[in-house]
Amino acid sequence: MTTLVLDGGLATRLEELGADLSDALWSARLLLEEPALIRRAHADYFAAGADVATTASYQATLPGFARRGLDVVEAERLIRLSVELAAQARDEAGRGLVAASVGPYGAYLANGAEYTGDYDLDEDGLYAWHLPRWEILAAAGADLLACETIPSLVEARALAALLARTPGVKAWVSFSCRDGERLNDGTPIREAAALFTGNPQVLAVGANCTAPRHIPGLIGCLAGGLPVVVYPNSGEAWDAAARRWTGLADPVEYGRAAQEWQRAGASLIGGCCRTTPEHIRQIRTRLA
Repeated sequence: MTTLVLDGGLATRLEELGADLSDALWSARLLLEEPALIRRAHADYFAAGADVATTASYQATLPGFARRGLDVVEAERLIRLSVELAAQARDEAGRGLVAASVGPYGAYLANGAEYTGDYDLDEDGLYAWHLPRWEILAAAGADLLACETIPSLVEARALAALLARTPGVKAWVSFSCRDGERLNDGTPIREAAALFTGNPQVLAVGANCTAPRHIPGLIGCLAGGLPVVVYPNSGEAWDAAARRWTGLADPVEYGRAAQEWQRAGASLIGGCCRTTPEHIRQIRTRLA
């Protein structure tokens, strides 16, 4: 199977371009204030060799925009705009796919719950919370939905139900994981992935926003099922004594690691937090 190269951290690139994302809306704030910068970030990833642009809708939700004082009509417009901007960059590049980001409920909470799965909603509540944005993105013209940074089995079940509601939609489902075997809520990734096995709507399952050192184990857990998608973060931790980040901050090292993920069985590979166009360029070079 051909390997698809995904993009890297959209927020990371936006910050490199001078955006201030210190806000509960995170990169979604720029849909309102500086949409041209989002399109430029997508274009930079395509120029670096990405095959897929993931939209700035991760944190773009109706309740999130309502907290900012926007009405439903304007909020819906901004969510659709996230797809339009990625599509414009794709069209300018002359190639590629648009994946509409469906971020977890924890991203809306903005309290780190996407890294624990500690939610105050059950499966029915999560289904109802996701539904309005899901329907907007499903109709917005993206090639697929990127259900990403999902930390818990209960949220995965809600997403499976949403897929059943919209049979024409294609998606990948990517979990945030605590180690090489389990989601952040402790569920074995094999169990969570089994919710989507045999579903023709699901193009891949895997992990993102997870430390690179856990990726080989997670790929191994998923072997033999659906195609595997991985786009970990840079794995960096702050070394206070040395006053520097440690991990796969070096794009060349990240590219080498991506080559190993491909050999292990991943067929969609990119980057998440603190990865940049240079990381994606190195992935493209290594996987060429």
